[in-house]
Amino acid sequence: MKRKKGFLVAIIGMSILGSFTWNLTARGAYESAEYKVIESDGKIEIREYPDLMLVSTKTKFDSQGNDGSFMRLFRYISGNNDSEQKIAMTTPVFMEGQGQASTGTMGFVMPRDVAAAGVPDPKASDVEIRQRSGGKFAVIRFSGRMQSKLAAKQEKILRAWMKERGLKGEATAEAAGYDPPFTPGFMRRNEVLIRIQDETPTTTTSETQPATS
Repeated sequence: MKRKKGFLVAIIGMSILGSFTWNLTARGAYESAEYKVIESDGKIEIREYPDLMLVSTKTKFDSQGNDGSFMRLFRYISGNNDSEQKIAMTTPVFMEGQGQASTGTMGFVMPRDVAAAGVPDPKASDVEIRQRSGGKFAVIRFSGRMQSKLAAKQEKILRAWMKERGLKGEATAEAAGYDPPFTPGFMRRNEVLIRIQDETPTTTTSETQPATS
């Protein structure tokens, strides 16, 4: 009996390890928006992002893309654009809006080569191309299913951290997800980002991150 139990535990352990390894490999297969880490404090970072080009559409935060928003963007990168160009999927998927439970926008980051060559216009009227301006952001990283309550909790932690350091952030936060829908919650990489409004210096060693893990 003990041998069977030990064997079962080993199988479960190997399955979890295999899933974790697969998830990191799958996530690493996508180009991800680059950023520079200015300061790091556990799960919180201050990052500097360059300008990014996004293809975006309206969404509701808690819909998890099931309101049709994800598929509208996926059809665009699959060729539903003026050039009928197939565009590679990237990470993260950005979600922006006034209040995480309200209607906002979902955006896919355009690959660097597509952004440099010129992003094709969408054929669908409910999809648009826009620029996400670069700048400094306070970012907190967490796992779990991305929902408004969880995001609001993490945003509260992040704003308290910023207040302690005298950093002023915009009133509206962004969320970012790095994993496909079938990824188990505990393996997900989620983030809440708040744009920093002031230029208070944060002096620590900087490093460039591809943001792929």
